[in-house]
Amino acid sequence: MNVYLDNSATTKPYKVVLDSILKYNDTYYANPSSVHKMGVLVYKDIKDKKQEIAKLMNVEENEIIFTSGGTESTNMVLRGLAFKFKNKKNHIISSNIEHPSTYETLEFLKKNGFEVTYLKVNNDGVINFKELKNAIREETFLITIMHANNEVGSLMPIEKIGRYLKKLNKEIYFHVDAVQSFLKFNFKPKRYNIHFMSISGHKIHGPKGVGILFKDENLKIEPLLTGGGQQNNLRSGTENTAGIIGICEAIIEGNKDLIKRIDYISKLKNYLKNLIIENIENVKVNTPKESICHILNISFLGIKGEILLHALEQKGIYVSTGSACSSKKKKSRVLQNMKLTEEEIEGAIRFSLSEFNTMKDMEYVVDILKEEVSELRNIINKK
Repeated sequence: MNVYLDNSATTKPYKVVLDSILKYNDTYYANPSSVHKMGVLVYKDIKDKKQEIAKLMNVEENEIIFTSGGTESTNMVLRGLAFKFKNKKNHIISSNIEHPSTYETLEFLKKNGFEVTYLKVNNDGVINFKELKNAIREETFLITIMHANNEVGSLMPIEKIGRYLKKLNKEIYFHVDAVQSFLKFNFKPKRYNIHFMSISGHKIHGPKGVGILFKDENLKIEPLLTGGGQQNNLRSGTENTAGIIGICEAIIEGNKDLIKRIDYISKLKNYLKNLIIENIENVKVNTPKESICHILNISFLGIKGEILLHALEQKGIYVSTGSACSSKKKKSRVLQNMKLTEEEIEGAIRFSLSEFNTMKDMEYVVDILKEEVSELRNIINKK
């Protein structure tokens, strides 16, 4: 039996996504910038799908930019705004548990003359909204905050932030990394006064290597890539047609019965959490009560998470010890900043679920966890 619980790292594509990828690589493979019949047809298909998802997101068609993924979308905003404000303003506000695509980019900008305030999080992995307000100064031009943390699933107060910035009425842009929350949380960017939002295809049952940047049509940023001028000169380069159609199909499919899908995944997560608590001693739940529906982070005390991961792998259960983008680093920056102990950090496992999982999956996982945790603890105690 195989149970895949690493959906925060990547997801299984929907069947409609796979079909579209084949179609646009096998039959409709023309360059959408070509002026002949097949090129024009492909261009129209991209435009039609773009209009369809724009309507679902309650945004304008020209506010959607297709990228290679969440990392590029985030870099486009952070670096693009840095170019725009260089020699004008130099202060950025973020949190100390951001995804590496944000954190490492901010560290790069720091080396190039920008100042970054990293807001601390509490033990639930959430920033203090008052501290954010107090951190704003005249030089601030950007607030970049993830909506849902990719390791523990904590939710940041993006609605409060957006509402406050609108009331403040200053030239401060608001970027949200929605890679883990898009289609796992029922929200629209304009409702929260978000100016820029990063989305990744392979986190929402779409293809890898494609993402979306939502950009408010009234705002301008300097492009990262220059060349042929595709996508209104914001993202030059021949469009990844199969990937673009694929991510659009994933968004269309994911929006069907969205609330029911979210509710189902939430029930799975709570069922798994309760089964673990009831059946296994000496565990600590690191995911707060108010969290995204699909992420559950639990520490199995006295055990190294990586050893447990490989033990579960042998039984067909696939989990992670943290972010796939920083899995080769020794310690989780997120868990450290949440003030977990060394033992809790070492024993942490991230279970991330999807609509393809079942209650029986959860029962199988806990049955195997009981065996493996007990065996590993016995081995450690004998040493």
